[in-house]
Amino acid sequence: MSIEPGIERTDEFTAEGRLLTNVGGTLAVKVLSTPGMISMMERCCSILAYENLPDGKATVGFEVHIKHVAAAAEGSSCTVHARLNEVIEDRKLRFEVEVRGGERTIGVGTHERRVVDQAGFGS
Repeated sequence: MSIEPGIERTDEFTAEGRLLTNVGGTLAVKVLSTPGMISMMERCCSILAYENLPDGKATVGFEVHIKHVAAAAEGSSCTVHARLNEVIEDRKLRFEVEVRGGERTIGVGTHERRVVDQAGFGS
């Protein structure tokens, strides 16, 4: 396999729609939810891996260790960054991930994905 540690990707997104929560009505405003933030982290890692894998391969996520350390209000511009730190046995990918809102860290942690054959995920 040709994927190597050290590759990185950064994407921008807006805290809106399905990425938001008001925590069951307990907050006066909607904010970026933890599952929404993790979704954007996983998406960034998935695209980064896919762009660097051989044809016929993809990845599936299987582990996240994330701290959601600050709020991002509805409409906030956010940046998600992923860096591949380790490749184990050509099939396990370990990423460092972060979401920022301007100069503030919103979330930080690690994410692991497994390399799979796309043929195994047909209808």
